[in-house]
Amino acid sequence: MDDWPAIADIAARVQKGELKAVDLVNKSLAAIEANQDYDAIISTLQDRALSRAAEVDKAPRGRLAGVPFIAKDNFLTLGGKTTAASNILKPFEAPYQASTIEKLEAEGAICMAKSNLDAFAHGASTENSDFFTTKNPYDKSRVPGGSSGGSAAAVALKIAPFALGTDTGGSIRQPASFCGVVGYKPTYGLVSRSGVVAMASSTDVIGPLARTVADAALVLDVIAGKDGLDGTMIERDPDGYLQTTNYKLQTSKIGVIKEYMAGQLDAGVKQTVEAAVEKLKQAGAQVSEVSLPSIGLALAVYYIICPAEVSSNLARYDGQRFGYSAPDAKDLLQSYELSREQGFGAEAKRRIMIGTHVLSSGYYDAYYKKAQTVRTKLINEFKKAFETVDFLVGPVAPTPAFKIGEKSGDPLQMYLADIMTVAANITGNPAISVPAGTADGLPVGLQIIAPQAADRSLLSMAKAYEEIG
Repeated sequence: MDDWPAIADIAARVQKGELKAVDLVNKSLAAIEANQDYDAIISTLQDRALSRAAEVDKAPRGRLAGVPFIAKDNFLTLGGKTTAASNILKPFEAPYQASTIEKLEAEGAICMAKSNLDAFAHGASTENSDFFTTKNPYDKSRVPGGSSGGSAAAVALKIAPFALGTDTGGSIRQPASFCGVVGYKPTYGLVSRSGVVAMASSTDVIGPLARTVADAALVLDVIAGKDGLDGTMIERDPDGYLQTTNYKLQTSKIGVIKEYMAGQLDAGVKQTVEAAVEKLKQAGAQVSEVSLPSIGLALAVYYIICPAEVSSNLARYDGQRFGYSAPDAKDLLQSYELSREQGFGAEAKRRIMIGTHVLSSGYYDAYYKKAQTVRTKLINEFKKAFETVDFLVGPVAPTPAFKIGEKSGDPLQMYLADIMTVAANITGNPAISVPAGTADGLPVGLQIIAPQAADRSLLSMAKAYEEIG
């Protein structure tokens, strides 16, 4: 399948009449068909996509005119079902669209399909999908990462120029690293979460996966900004996020996270990240080692706070109002019990039980309250680090993409796949995964983290690294 031009170029050519949106949609549909064996896509929105493409061709306008994209299947969309890759939502058709989808469509973009994920975004491999496991585009025996594994694979397979993902503990950056694409997690609150199936509301972030930093920046520029349907949002940068080419690496101070470069880091990943850091040095950046003493506690903090919020958010799936309802229930109580028992997968049940436990009487102070205290300590450590450096860098994950089935039988080993990404979610900082090279023939991403609300600077620095990489 032919590669896609830059997103801005596609839109410009559609506006000039040099490209037809209908042809672009058909190209994307053909790519979905040609790559079915990777199981990246849960469903297509073919009829609605072709209808919208015809409308765009009649009046081609907007910064994303005619550009096809893929939405992770926890975004509410019209024209098909929204399942969050869970059996409990398998029959659900959304009555409205996510604010992010609306913003993209207002600029002429066309949602083509819904991508696979770990059910309710609970996972790091897409193996927790209730439907099927997505395969890595570089090696079908390996995972694409998760939970936005389908979105990352779709971009790597050239199914569409970009895809939407959600990042609660690394779910954009880690699959981006595993699949060799760009994955951007904005500052918490920069992009509306309205109409996106909630996981952990204090760490959930919406962001793009794309082939280049420029494409990701353009998508962010469209979707960032306040929305009356999400009360947690922050102001967008008044200068936007597009001017990412004037950044000079010679002016930047970069801190390599000491704790991320030690321990159980795969030798190939370490070598690739060190080579990336050396390129930054050669480009004139001031590079130093930075220690974040509490960062080793981030994973434990995350797996207390996240399940607690999961437990609360999944309480709404009771079999009564929408989604799956057990047909063999004899009364209301049994309907609650059977609908949740039959509808939720093993990982969702595990997180509900953990979350309910840490919030329960007698355990709240011992676990949840203590985790929130350490969270504040982590936030303060990041702020202190950014007093001396402009950016922090390190690996995205301790290994390249692992084998399908390698970790699925051991939840703790699977949780450890998030060990280098969860901190930025706990603290709310923006972070990006940019392709840095390969280890044993598999992609490896460089993670770059910036101060809160410094998304514009982060994208500029990432673009500068991309150009020397």
